[in-house]
Formats: sequence, C-alpha cells, structure tokens
Amino acid sequence: MSNLVIRVENLSKRYKIGVAKYRHDTLRDQITYGLRTLFSRDGLGVTPSAQRSAPNDFIWALKDVSFEVKRGEVIGFIGRNGAGKSTLLKILSRITEPSAGFAEIQGRVASLLEVGTGFQGELTGRENIYLNGAILGMKKAEIDRKFDEIVAFSEVEKFIDTPVKRYSSGMFVRLAFAVAAHLEPEILIVDEVLAVGDASFQKKCLGKMDDIARGGRTVLFVSHNMGSVGQLCGRVLWVDQGQVKLSGHPAKVIAEYLSSSGTTSSIWTNSSASVNNKRFYVRSVRVLAEDNSPSAVVPFDRLFRIEVTYVIINPIRDLSITYQLKDLQGNVVWGSWDTDTTGLKHSVREPGHYKSICKIPGGLLKPGRYVLSVASHNNREVIARHAEVLAFDVSELGYDLNLNRAGVITPVLEWEVIRVDATGSAAH
Repeated sequence: MSNLVIRVENLSKRYKIGVAKYRHDTLRDQITYGLRTLFSRDGLGVTPSAQRSAPNDFIWALKDVSFEVKRGEVIGFIGRNGAGKSTLLKILSRITEPSAGFAEIQGRVASLLEVGTGFQGELTGRENIYLNGAILGMKKAEIDRKFDEIVAFSEVEKFIDTPVKRYSSGMFVRLAFAVAAHLEPEILIVDEVLAVGDASFQKKCLGKMDDIARGGRTVLFVSHNMGSVGQLCGRVLWVDQGQVKLSGHPAKVIAEYLSSSGTTSSIWTNSSASVNNKRFYVRSVRVLAEDNSPSAVVPFDRLFRIEVTYVIINPIRDLSITYQLKDLQGNVVWGSWDTDTTGLKHSVREPGHYKSICKIPGGLLKPGRYVLSVASHNNREVIARHAEVLAFDVSELGYDLNLNRAGVITPVLEWEVIRVDATGSAAH
C-alpha cells in the first residue's frame, strides 16, 4: 500500500480578470444589470473593447505545481500575499477546480481556509458541529463522542446554542478550528485564519496540530508566522507567483524566503488599499534614518524610526497599530504597539489620516537583515495584517562590540565597575 496521501502534478489555475459576468438570480441583480446596460456604450452591459478577451485578461494563480505528501507529514506553505498558497489549498480541499493538471488525495479532508468555512450563520454552534461532521461523512454517534471535547477546546460553551452569525471573528475561529481538528480527519488543511485568534489560542491550536501529526495524520499549514512554521513543520514549500520556488528543510527555506523579502527597501506602499475598506486601511510603512530620511540600511549605533501611515474611515475604539521584527531564521525579535506609551489605550480614534512612529535606539539590533510586518488590532482581534512588507539592514558601522556574543539582540546596557580591596571594602 502506498504511503502517499497527496500527489500533485502540473497543477495550474487560471482566472479571468476584467469583465464581470452577471447573474440575475434576484430582483436586485436584475436592477443592477439593467442600470449597467443602460449606461454602457453599446447597450449590452460591456463596452466593445471589453468583449474581446486578450491574453492579459487572464492571470495564473498557480502554474505547473508538483509535489507529493506522505502520510503523517506536516507541510508548511509560505510566501507573500497573492503568491497562490490559498488557491492551492482550495483546490486540495475540493472547493475549486484546477484549470490544468491534477491532485490525487487519499483520505478524509477537513479544511479551515477562512473564518466560518462550512458554517451556516443561522444555525447555532451546536447545530454547526453536527452539520460539519455530517459533511465529513461521520455518523451521529461519532460526533456525539467528540462533542464535549470540541466545545471545551473552543471555549465557547456559553454561546454554543447561539446562532453563529452573532459570534465574533475570534469565536468563529475557535469553534471552526475545534470542529476541523477533532472530527478525526485524515488530512487537516489550515490557512492563515488562525491569525485572527489571540496568542494563547494560537499556541493551543499549534499544539493540537502537533498531536494530530503525531497520531499519523497529515497536516498542511499556511502561515506568515515563520516561528510556528519552523516549529511545527517537517518540510516547507515556498510558493512564489504561482510556482513552488523552493522545497526542503524549514530552516533553509525560511531563511531563503525572508532574505528575499529581501531586496531591502525603505518604503512600502499598500497597493490593496481601496475605497472598499469601510473602517481602516494602512497606506504605507517606512524605515527612517536618524535624520528622518527613508533608508534601507541603518548604522548599528544610530537611532532609527519605523513609521506607519494609515486612514481611519469610521471611529475605532481600542485601536492599536503594531509591528513585528523577525531575523532571517524566522525568530521574532520583538513586537511593539503604539498604545504602549502614547496613552491611547481604550480611547476612540476619530476618522482622519494618521502616522504612528516608533523610535528605536542605536546599539540594540545586531548587524544583519530584519523583516518587518505590520498589523492593527481592536480588542485583540486583527483588523488588518500585512506580513513581511519590508526588509532592512543594520550595518556594522559603529559596531565595536564582541563579534562572538550570542543572542538575537545586542543591547548596550549600563554597567558600573568598582575595585574592591582584599578586605571587601571599596578602594578609594
């Protein structure tokens, strides 16, 4: 019997972009289509030039992807936003069809790809547990046996008989992960959705996925948290522009990926910011030298700043702008919140354009390359997250410390040296 549970060969997925095809299932759809038709150039809802499909009307989300997964393996998938990771997992979860190639999957698959995957909002948490179990092909007796364990893990006992449409995104993820992980799938697929949960719950989820793997089941895991990927996964695939750029040992692949983030840059502009954001969006992130000029290289012994500019569209209470630094091994060096010292905790930030600026003293970061991610939080839930937006270097200029000292950071701390004579009293 083959030990392979997943075989992917020349898998490709192409999407058509530009021209929308309208369905008219509801009165609202019909009215919308009628208005579009009325104001279009040719009365058909599209302009003549839009009717002709050109080669650049298509985008390849995946192109000729091939790999194999053995039973019991834990595989991590990393890459920038839009690289094709989620499309790949949707195909493996049988949510979407490939345009070319194929994927053979042996075993029952449970997937958690976005908040509320497979959940019906009008049903209660209890009812959704049984619904998801039935979708996985489980009998009621099997679900009954796991029910108490699922509810305890999710920590939503108080709301288990409440329709899930009233759940917060954090509660949604807790219950959805608990269902996916406990209903005994042979293959568990988890996307970056765990980033919505708080730190303690993420840690619990990682522990559960490790238990699943130790039990001989297979886990496919997408995350921007390189520390979690390195800790949990035995192999990592780096997906870039729809293709597998590198596959291998986690430490090697993560280091290559982070260093590619990698041509250093002092400025990141959010190309996805749009009028569709109803509450908040980040406009840009900059690394600023001591003189406030953008710089991708900062001297070891000089102060520098991290600046996040953003727009608040509707008032937000308890907003925190945060960033996280990682080294090229995926270690989190530190994270910082703009509510740490500004007195803005529990306040309401009114609509407007803002800058949050963090000052970092010289003599703290060891020479090397660092990768910066930014996020915004509200009541411990993520509003927006942008991973690995910048990479910058700390140069050895001014670094006259012991080159062999260990540690992720190199703080220059205050010391005092006192000569003490043989009797134990201080010498004068």
